[in-house]
Amino acid sequence: MELRHLRYFIAVAEELHFGRAAQVLGISQPPLSQQIQALEQEIGARLFERTNRRVELSEAGRLFLEEARLALAQVDKAADVARRAQLGELGELKIGFTSSAPFNSTIPQAIFAFRQRFAAVHLKLKEMSSTQVAEALVDQAIQVGIMRPLPLPDSLSVVELLREPLVAVLSSKHPLAEGREEGLYLSELAHEPFVFFPRSYGSGLYAQLLNLSRDAGFTPHFAQEASEAMTIIGLVAAGLGVSVLPASYQRMRIDGVVYRRLLDPEAMTAVWLVQRKDQCSPMAKAFVELLTRKTGAMP
Repeated sequence: MELRHLRYFIAVAEELHFGRAAQVLGISQPPLSQQIQALEQEIGARLFERTNRRVELSEAGRLFLEEARLALAQVDKAADVARRAQLGELGELKIGFTSSAPFNSTIPQAIFAFRQRFAAVHLKLKEMSSTQVAEALVDQAIQVGIMRPLPLPDSLSVVELLREPLVAVLSSKHPLAEGREEGLYLSELAHEPFVFFPRSYGSGLYAQLLNLSRDAGFTPHFAQEASEAMTIIGLVAAGLGVSVLPASYQRMRIDGVVYRRLLDPEAMTAVWLVQRKDQCSPMAKAFVELLTRKTGAMP
């Protein structure tokens, strides 16, 4: 039994006239009659009661009509699902992101816009370090990554979503907290204990801080380590040291902490959108297109 047999049967059942049904289907009447007879033989039941003057559904035909309509509706639904999946409108999209990414308002706004536009796509978001994001992309555990700059393998492609300044995070009681609202140079923190991510965490900010410190003529002393930015800021508030973080963290208002922009020319950090060069997921491509458009990034 083929789908066309069901469509032929439904047309005759709705018209109750072979000639009119043939016109609706765009075929001649004799082949239509032959196909209906073949369908009845295959099923083993008479679907129509025919006379010279009229055509009526048999009891078997009435029951078969309900099932035939359901079957075609399911086929149409399956085809629609396939089309929407091809357009990136259905399925699951796995995204890995570094913890600092959501603090920049444009990224959450873009994710919200994607969810509004592709409501049937399940976004599976996983917080990772930048190193973990890159590794998960290589392993194909995720399809899209949002991370801080790191050396990447050739199999991955990068779009810079945005750049933002780095800020010094200081206790509000620190001498540099007063009267330095315009900012300060990293060299002024040369003798301070730092609270920062551990090297093993895989944050792109770690290598950048070392490079900036080297250019400023010192090597930072890491007195305390923490894997969460909130913990780092809390330890700074407790007077255990200073830190350096992206400016977007200034949205985290914690008593006892002030933020001062670093005036060093290279004290900037970026947020990257990363994917595999052989990416073929329509959902991922739709997400990348929307996110780059929302942030004004150039692919």
